Amino acid sequence: MDYLEKYKQWTTDEYFDEATRKELLDLSGNDGEIKDRFYKDLEFGTGGLRGVLGAGSNRMNLYTVRRATQGLANYIIKQDGADKGVAIAYDSRRMSPEFADEAALCLNANGIKAYVFESLRPTPELSFALRELGCISGIVITASHNPAEYNGYKVYWDDGAQITAPKDVEIIGEVNAIADYAAVKTMDKEAAKAKGLYHVLGKEMDDRYVAELRKLVVNPIADSCKDMKIVYTPLNGTGNLPVRRILKELGFTNVYVVPEQEMPDSNFTTVGYPNPEDPKVFTLARKLADEVGADLILATDPDADRLGVQVRNEKGEFVLLTGNMSGSLIAEYVFSQKAEHKVLPGNAALVKTIVTGNMADQIAKHYNAKLIEVLTGFKYIGEQIKLFEETGCNEYVFGFEESYGCLIGTHARDKDAVVAVMTLCEAAAYYKNQGVTLYEQMNRLFEKYGYFKEDLVSVTLKGIEGMEKIKEIMESYRQNPPKAAGGYQVLKFRDYKKNTMKDFQTKEVTPTGLPTSDVLYFELEEDAWCAVRPSGTEPKIKFYFGVKGEDLTDAEEKLKKLVEDSVFQVS
Repeated sequence: MDYLEKYKQWTTDEYFDEATRKELLDLSGNDGEIKDRFYKDLEFGTGGLRGVLGAGSNRMNLYTVRRATQGLANYIIKQDGADKGVAIAYDSRRMSPEFADEAALCLNANGIKAYVFESLRPTPELSFALRELGCISGIVITASHNPAEYNGYKVYWDDGAQITAPKDVEIIGEVNAIADYAAVKTMDKEAAKAKGLYHVLGKEMDDRYVAELRKLVVNPIADSCKDMKIVYTPLNGTGNLPVRRILKELGFTNVYVVPEQEMPDSNFTTVGYPNPEDPKVFTLARKLADEVGADLILATDPDADRLGVQVRNEKGEFVLLTGNMSGSLIAEYVFSQKAEHKVLPGNAALVKTIVTGNMADQIAKHYNAKLIEVLTGFKYIGEQIKLFEETGCNEYVFGFEESYGCLIGTHARDKDAVVAVMTLCEAAAYYKNQGVTLYEQMNRLFEKYGYFKEDLVSVTLKGIEGMEKIKEIMESYRQNPPKAAGGYQVLKFRDYKKNTMKDFQTKEVTPTGLPTSDVLYFELEEDAWCAVRPSGTEPKIKFYFGVKGEDLTDAEEKLKKLVEDSVFQVS
């Protein structure tokens, strides 16, 4: 069926509600928009769905959510997991509560129990809750840090991590097998409750989640640091209540929340693009921080799995830490304090993604921990935790990725900004008691491990043409990998899609040792590197860069030259 036939079906079939049909009929004559909405089904990828809200087969709406859930339900039934049930959480985005209920009622109509949070909750709490309840799966309705016009649907399995191979491919197969939207099951909510299929989660699960976080505190907050001033913004998302609660229970008495970004706002009016990686989202927080004389600024994204941090430099000005910097600060604190308290396991492991900075390698080496690299995506870090528990080969201590996500502890199997806030503030108080700021501690790490600097360039290429352009760029690098970049020679070229690693000096080709993924990685001289990959959640292609300098100025100059090298730019 071509896109015009699909369009006609959606505008005439009374299965689709009147509002949906009207929205689509209003597009009559706009062939470009119609084609973009119907040229394909919204892809259920290895993590679930994510897309622009609206009517059409290539949009996030009630019908695409139902279809995805029916596919998941079919898979759960084949796994004999219907009795275990599915936990469901959602964030502050448009249609998130509605999508959560649609998913629950589709599961219920298939005889599967659903445990739905009473109101918005952080993604990591969903990961925690499904394991607490013994569920076979979990769903989070969120588009994380994407712009306001997006929403998404992430699927988790019984270990608390997002689905990985082979389950991801098997579930995708079940979803793709559903050709007729009308074949999808649903039922009335009150009837589902009466049959004991629809359950509501609330404060009790919140209490259990926070109790687990508090077990991870290494150094209780000293009285001298309880008055440390912290400005926090949840960016109108799910972090507001749990972050404020955990900081209060730890003893911090001066936490200031940005009022304009405190309450849920599905339009993210003050930022538009609620990404804590973007310095612009800190504008209001910095204004408040200067007014109250804050020590640091914290921002969590709408589903509270990423943490952005700003600290004062030697001039008293706020500077944004990269995800590699905040991750390294937390890693060093966790490993050093566990070592000092003699509770660091002998088989400790630090897990990072392949595009995370190389300071992590040095931290692991210093504490005699196993350094493990995984593909981009926190689900692969969660997969390692499961492997450790099953085999006993290592004990997970910390894992992080450059995109502002990390996990301390194993209460969840996804990145957790709530526990990251807790641990970073604990670290800030610990160092402040020694007369050291977080900025100064970061400089200590540079001196101790090396002057590592990284950068990320994201290029947005929307629509059908953009998708084709991204494929063209990736194939160009794949077929003609550069031999040099930014004055560095390329030593090795890894193609994770082909599972090959070519040594440019010996010409030897060996496997990467990781699952297949559309990522290209260039190992350069002097601990420098570059990588390129399409975003898994946005219409973007991403270019990653890392260098090591003799000092910070040298590292910044080397990084600038590498980024500006035309071989890694998109024309």
